[in-house]
Amino acid sequence: MTDQRERYDRIADGYARWWGPIIAPAALRALDEVSDDVAAGATKLLDVGTGTGTLAIAAIRRWPTVEVTAIDASSGMVAKARAEANRLLGRRDRARLHLKVAFADELDLADASIDIAVSSFVLQLVPNRFRALREVARVLRPGGAFGWVSWLAGSMHWYPDDDFDDALVDVGEEPREWDDRPGDVPDPTAAAAQMRRAGYRDVRAEAGRLVHPFAVDDVVGFLTEFDEEDLVTSLGPKRDRFEAALRRRLRRRSRRDLALDHRTVTVRGVRG
Repeated sequence: MTDQRERYDRIADGYARWWGPIIAPAALRALDEVSDDVAAGATKLLDVGTGTGTLAIAAIRRWPTVEVTAIDASSGMVAKARAEANRLLGRRDRARLHLKVAFADELDLADASIDIAVSSFVLQLVPNRFRALREVARVLRPGGAFGWVSWLAGSMHWYPDDDFDDALVDVGEEPREWDDRPGDVPDPTAAAAQMRRAGYRDVRAEAGRLVHPFAVDDVVGFLTEFDEEDLVTSLGPKRDRFEAALRRRLRRRSRRDLALDHRTVTVRGVRG
């Protein structure tokens, strides 16, 4: 987790520019999962893994009576979220947002101190999702809801990844080694079952999709300034040749091949 936290500290700016806007439409579904609870009187919301503050800021804007505590393991991400809040929110609204560095399974909040909780594209990253779910349940009041969004395993193949590896070979480098992404949720049934084991009731889980179109320049920026920034920087004098090779390969692709198309899962449960 320390390595992951340090990585997100380094890529906070790239995340805000490239990744945050891509996942925002799917991420905001988490707020829909707790909207009825706000209408029923919930006022204290926890955002687990706030990143650059997308959910937290949207919640502040959407619900003028809600106070948001937003945590992230990365101090770089928290700093970026604070900057975004200062840019997008007025003084009174900023006063309702409390940002802090904390882990999903070590929230440093009192028992039953939160009315509702949300999280987007974070629970696939934590070392132990069950422990994080239990920790959120601990700080929720009885009957408090937790709505979250994550990736489903078996997402569709993204062709620009092939072009990236081939461009590495073009400049005399080894292609990347791929992980199996073990943190992705196997299927909605598994997500619901884990929620129930963690102490939630009235659980529902639904599959969805996130589709984002890309132009060639955007793919290059996404891969070189965010997704593989460390690797590309390490190329040194080879970088210009690598990017040229990558662009040549990407220009052969159709717009459909360039689009990102991933499966998601949206989950809601109530603390028992």
